[in-house]
Amino acid sequence: MHADLFAQVIDDDDQVLGEQARVLRGFAILQAEALLSAVDEVVAIAPFRQLRTPSGLMSVAMSNCGERGWCSDACGYRYSATDPDSGRAWPAMPLSLRDLACRAAQAAGFPDYRPDACLINRYRPGTRMGLHQDRDEGDKIAPIVSVSLGIPATFLFGGLKRNDAIRRIEVRHGDVAVWGGVDRLRYHGVATVKRAVHPLLGDQRINLTFRKTR
Repeated sequence: MHADLFAQVIDDDDQVLGEQARVLRGFAILQAEALLSAVDEVVAIAPFRQLRTPSGLMSVAMSNCGERGWCSDACGYRYSATDPDSGRAWPAMPLSLRDLACRAAQAAGFPDYRPDACLINRYRPGTRMGLHQDRDEGDKIAPIVSVSLGIPATFLFGGLKRNDAIRRIEVRHGDVAVWGGVDRLRYHGVATVKRAVHPLLGDQRINLTFRKTR
């Protein structure tokens, strides 16, 4: 089934974002409830929180699972093996999450992908993610795998420079965006999320972002 989905994507210019970047429409739809159940297990141990960055408080709430988690404070960004709120190791990445990320990466042309971190972001109406590059990882070739669950959002995908043209792509429940290789350092973000309600998640969007950090 996933091979057929991928064949449709590569034939549809609207879904191809770059030479090594694309959106796999509906790729995670059949696993959505299992993924959300795994997220519930993670946030029971490492609750959602709003992080402070050098430029202010993030509107998006987040958690992490895996070998390392992404952290931020007024001094800057980093990956850490421990949750700064609890001092304990981040929860292990559930197998259902890891399997989905590996299969999506393979479908997008990145075999043997082994993510060691999963950032879990919770968006509510009115929240957004500013345009940025993911540069904190040691491996800048392995792809970012981004899974959308819940209410829709507008994914912003730019170029290698901040002022390059930006594409606006609606991502819906079950869609998976994958970008790596020559497209790995493209600027990206999420426009302000509009008010909506999803049958499984109500007025929120959960975004799972898988990374190979080293």
